[in-house]
Amino acid sequence: MAISLNACILLLKEHHLLKSSAVQNDINTEMTGIAYDSRKVSGPSLFFCKGAKFRPIYLSMAKDNGAITYVAEKPYVEGNGMNALIVVNITKAMAILSAAFYDFPQDDLFVIAYTGTKGKTTSAYFTRGILEQAHPKRVALFSTIDRIIGPNPDQRFKSDLTTPESMDLFHDMRQAVDNGMTHLVMEVSSQAYLRNRVFGLTYDVGFFLNITPDHIGPNEHPTFANYLHNKMQLLVNSRKVVINAETEHFDEVYAAAMTTTYPDSIYLFASAGFTPKRDDLDIDFRFESQTLSTTRSQFTLVPASDKAAALNVGGQYHLSLIGDFNESNATAAIIGAGLAGVDNRSAVPGIADVTIPGRMEHQEIPGHGVTYVDYAHNYASVQALLHFLKAEYHDPAIRVVIGAPGDKGVSRRADFSKVLSEYATEAYLTTDDPGYEDPAKIASEIDAGIDHDKVTVHIELDRAKAIREAIEASGPDDVVVVAAKGADPYQKVRGVDTPWPMDLVVVGQVADTLKEGN
Repeated sequence: MAISLNACILLLKEHHLLKSSAVQNDINTEMTGIAYDSRKVSGPSLFFCKGAKFRPIYLSMAKDNGAITYVAEKPYVEGNGMNALIVVNITKAMAILSAAFYDFPQDDLFVIAYTGTKGKTTSAYFTRGILEQAHPKRVALFSTIDRIIGPNPDQRFKSDLTTPESMDLFHDMRQAVDNGMTHLVMEVSSQAYLRNRVFGLTYDVGFFLNITPDHIGPNEHPTFANYLHNKMQLLVNSRKVVINAETEHFDEVYAAAMTTTYPDSIYLFASAGFTPKRDDLDIDFRFESQTLSTTRSQFTLVPASDKAAALNVGGQYHLSLIGDFNESNATAAIIGAGLAGVDNRSAVPGIADVTIPGRMEHQEIPGHGVTYVDYAHNYASVQALLHFLKAEYHDPAIRVVIGAPGDKGVSRRADFSKVLSEYATEAYLTTDDPGYEDPAKIASEIDAGIDHDKVTVHIELDRAKAIREAIEASGPDDVVVVAAKGADPYQKVRGVDTPWPMDLVVVGQVADTLKEGN
């Protein structure tokens, strides 16, 4: 891979990002490396001075390691003797130049992208399952949990971010293409647009699943309006659009899609009993639940318009992942695969046995009911989970082990107070990625909003101990829910990823101890 200084200048001008340039070398000089971390510079490279914590010494280090051109929002004396590209917005510039450096890998992939407050990961895994049935070992995945860039085990990694920095994103896309991948299913977070990580990227199919307040706080979105705006950018940048017609703020979401997409390329889906508020729009797909159990669910997908019928994805589907909310996620996945040219002959078997790490994983413990581990980490996802379990197990006592992260998502604390008051019998407030905040303070903030006439509250900051106490206290007909971390293998504490055995492992250890005690 390489990019010339001239190409950089032309691309930045094309996107109205270049303020000024200082050229020290031949305009056709090529950079064979690209980096925003000075420690990763090697040889003649292009270096980006980005981040609120950027220090000029990093540019000096990059220069010493071989960088010959830097991109920044202002000149630095430490860059004297280097080519300097001064830009309006460093994160946008990095996205544009990274895509070019890696030779626009998105052009060699059919890209399906999901956004939404909840359901992104599940929908992405369902979609990949279907596409893999039709295109074995040809489907990449960029999700909150995993990054799959090839068919081999060593080409599968744990994700650090739902949507990574633009340079890392395009690097992984290029790796996927080079590894023979033809399709990419990816989650796109609101932060990805807020931080310009996907600036300039266009998707073949873009999904808007839902929107509820989340990720609002000092280090994230300043307001809900900003959160919604960033979510909707995915629709503006998609060739075809699929929208859950039951989402809040539907009119705004649909209007955003219409700004760049013809109505014939916009698809709406909803449950069978949903009546839209607008009578000028037709629902293209309806899904209807047939049976639900504690191990499998079954639903029927019905095309309700001519353009929907043309995809040939209607029919009856079975899922290993339970929960009526997952039927909505599955419907999205089936439509997405249909728009990629995969009909129900591959969709039915492709989706049937898909499981997702940390999603609706459960273990029955004799004498202590059943324990569910789920990544549900905001009001919408926890509410959907607890509502389903309350109905499925006929109004059981529900004990919830939960915590909230530090340094972000501050609004979740009040949201957890609300949902616990609505559904929980007992709450065990504990630690979950406290960052630089005091986990006791976070727990007390959640506790302060709980209706103590309805919910018995325990505060146990040792997460493993909290899980054990909840299970030990449960009876044979109770449900224990361990929420918000899912399959996360670490706790984020004061800037350090501290190893965590994962919630389901801890549940298993408690179960083994209880069995031995019997």
